[in-house]
Amino acid sequence: MNTNGIIEFPADHKAGFVSIVGKPNVGKSTLMNQLVGERLSIITAKAQTTRHRIMGILNGTHNGQEFQLVYSDTPGIIKPLYKLHESMMSFVRGSIEDADVVLFVTDIFEQHDENDVIERLQKSEVPVLLLINKIDQATQEQVEEKMAYWKERFNAQEIIPISALNGFNMDRVFEELISRLPQHPPYFPKDELTDKPERFFASEIIREKIFLNYKAEVPYSSEVVVTGFKEKDDIIVVQAEILVERATQRAILLGEGGRMIKKTGIMAREELERFFGKKVYLEQFVKVEPDWRQKERMLKRLGYDE
Repeated sequence: MNTNGIIEFPADHKAGFVSIVGKPNVGKSTLMNQLVGERLSIITAKAQTTRHRIMGILNGTHNGQEFQLVYSDTPGIIKPLYKLHESMMSFVRGSIEDADVVLFVTDIFEQHDENDVIERLQKSEVPVLLLINKIDQATQEQVEEKMAYWKERFNAQEIIPISALNGFNMDRVFEELISRLPQHPPYFPKDELTDKPERFFASEIIREKIFLNYKAEVPYSSEVVVTGFKEKDDIIVVQAEILVERATQRAILLGEGGRMIKKTGIMAREELERFFGKKVYLEQFVKVEPDWRQKERMLKRLGYDE
């Protein structure tokens, strides 16, 4: 810090944006959490659980050189059916445009339906590292076949087989990223872990438990708005509004005698306490907001405008 109170960084400080893109359910969120070393993104077996662009910030020193890596976990690339999906895809477009490096994540089970992802990336001049995930579930022969397939099909700077779940080859991914980072001062304060506020993570944790506890269309038709977040000395008081599109969905969410919403609330509270490291009192209210996924005003209120 100089005499004017401005923090100075070495001239060779590296900083850059790394966008994680791919189809739904290939393991982007698991990868992001591995790379940052923190659980910032929803991880469930259901596709399309990530709806926003979530940044995870990693600061450190590599070979004597300070760096800041800003990772972006993005929604899985899909063909939009609702205005909500259109907003989600705008997050993906924005993250590719902003990136210094793109991690294009596919997986060992990929069924050759990645054309829309490839199309977007081929129009971009950003360097792309192609990661073949979930190789812990494959034979060496299958991995080699998949790598040969992608070498023919896509002009990536590197093709790296990984297991995000087990952390396999994360060191190699990190080295490849660091080598491509431009020299630049940090974009965010060095003590920041993410660009999202605490309320955002509270809503994501509650939404994750809805995905885990309910079937069919209910998780995809619901959204969580944290309307109150008060941190006291010994407890955090969280008030959350769960939006659904129809009265029947509200009834399913509540369950007979309110049993299902109570179960979801207990699971969410326990996770919130782990995340924030403090006791949490959670209040949940379920509200019907017809066709919220199609209403621009509602989507804007919910933060789906980048």
